[in-house]
Amino acid sequence: MSVTTPVRPSSGDAAPATRPPYRVTGRRVLRSEWSKLWSLRSTWITLALALLFLVAFGIIAAARYKSSVTSGRQMDPDFADATALSLSLFGVPLAQLALGVLGVLVTAGEYSTGTIRSTLAAVPRRLPVLWSKSVVFGLVALVLGVVGVVVTFLAGSSIVSGTQAALTLSSTGVLRSLLGAALYLGLVGVIGAALGALLRSVAGGISVLVASLMLIPGLISLLPKSWSQAIQPYLPSVAGQSMFDLHHQAHTLTPAIGFLVFLAWTALALAGAAWRLARSDA
Repeated sequence: MSVTTPVRPSSGDAAPATRPPYRVTGRRVLRSEWSKLWSLRSTWITLALALLFLVAFGIIAAARYKSSVTSGRQMDPDFADATALSLSLFGVPLAQLALGVLGVLVTAGEYSTGTIRSTLAAVPRRLPVLWSKSVVFGLVALVLGVVGVVVTFLAGSSIVSGTQAALTLSSTGVLRSLLGAALYLGLVGVIGAALGALLRSVAGGISVLVASLMLIPGLISLLPKSWSQAIQPYLPSVAGQSMFDLHHQAHTLTPAIGFLVFLAWTALALAGAAWRLARSDA
């Protein structure tokens, strides 16, 4: 009978496989934020509401205008100088609220649930999280805005065809205005995300967003006329509206200047969010 001696592998033999070190890259952070955005039910609901506001209110405004024209009734003063473009963008104020609120939820929602700690533990440098959230949601809001305003304009222009409000995509300034409206909605989403990261409160972020876009312009209009005309054009919502105005008025900014002013407001909100994210704990 033979005896076999077991052979033990020496320490120099193949070592157990080790997992490659995890690297945080910009692409991976973007993919993570993209997955988190679409995993939330609130994302689908709020985006659907924003699109509904854009399309439904634009078509309703165009139908009401056409009804006033064909029935011979006195035209509503709000529609006296209406065009197919202004009618199709009638739902932008409501759509901006939906997108801005969702932007706040994208960032402040993680602070309210505590999941931001896991996010920042995976991305220790922190700021790429803010940039990725802003880019991902800003692009989503921009695409939704493009689809919404183009579809609404095509539907609305067919309704008011044959009236003095009729316009086509080839009319002067129409494409620029539609793109300006979509870009405005995209930047509103970015501002919402920045306010959520800055205030770290869903209620606080939504309150500041609504105040800056809707309440403050109304309060400024109560000031003496010379003061309000000097201040109002540079407010976020007013400057943003000039981005998609078809005709430039004397007391408003040009589309290019309005875009630069609104972009400056967006950059200011992002700078505040970046400062707090880098300087304070989650």
